[in-house]
Amino acid sequence: RVMASALNELMADASEIYIMGHSFADMDAVGAEAGLYCIARKHGKHAQIVIDLERNAAGAVLSKLRGLPEYEGAFTTGAEAFLRMQTGALVIVVDTNRPGSVESEQLLESCNRVAVIDHHRRGSSYIEKMALNYHEPYASSASELVTELLQYLVEPGDILKCEAEALLAGIVLDTKNFTNRTGGRTFEAAAYLRRAGADTSDVQRMFQGDLK
Repeated sequence: RVMASALNELMADASEIYIMGHSFADMDAVGAEAGLYCIARKHGKHAQIVIDLERNAAGAVLSKLRGLPEYEGAFTTGAEAFLRMQTGALVIVVDTNRPGSVESEQLLESCNRVAVIDHHRRGSSYIEKMALNYHEPYASSASELVTELLQYLVEPGDILKCEAEALLAGIVLDTKNFTNRTGGRTFEAAAYLRRAGADTSDVQRMFQGDLK
C-alpha cells in the first residue's frame, strides 16, 4: 500500500512517463509495463513504453497489445524517448535493477526521477538515485509486483483483458507455470488477474510457437 501510494504521487507529479524494462524484453517485462501503462491511463496520463519492437522475446503479447486502440502510439524507441524527454519526466524501470541492462541507458542517465520495480537480487552495479525502489527478491516476477500495486490503484474493471493476460503471462514465464519461486502472493496475484478477465487458455497460447 505504501509503495502504491508513493508511485501514485510520482505519476501525478510527472510531466510525462516513460516505462522500460531490460533490453531484449521478455513477457515478464512487457506484462509489468502493460500494468503500469494501465495505471497511468487510469490517472489520465499518457505514458510511453520504451522497447525495441524488433528485438524482444515477447512478440505474442506485443502483437495483442499493439492491436488495441488504447495502445495507439504507446510504444517508442529509447532514442526517440531521449530526444523527446522534457524536464519533470518520470522513468519507471521494471524487471531489472542494473543500469547496463535497461532498454536505454541514455534515457535512464538523463532523467533525475527514476522508479524501479524489480524482483532480481541486487547485483554489483545497480541503479542509484531512485525516487522509488520497490525491490522484492522474494517475488516471483515483476508482473506479480505490478499486479499487487494495481490492486490499490485501479478497479478490476479498469484493466483491459489483454493487460491482465500480459501480466499473467509474465508470472507464468518466470514461475515456469507456477512450479518455481511461487509463493502465496503469486497465486493471489494470479487470482486477481483471473477476476480482471485474464483467460488462462489464451495465456497458454502465447507460449506456443507456430510450425514455421
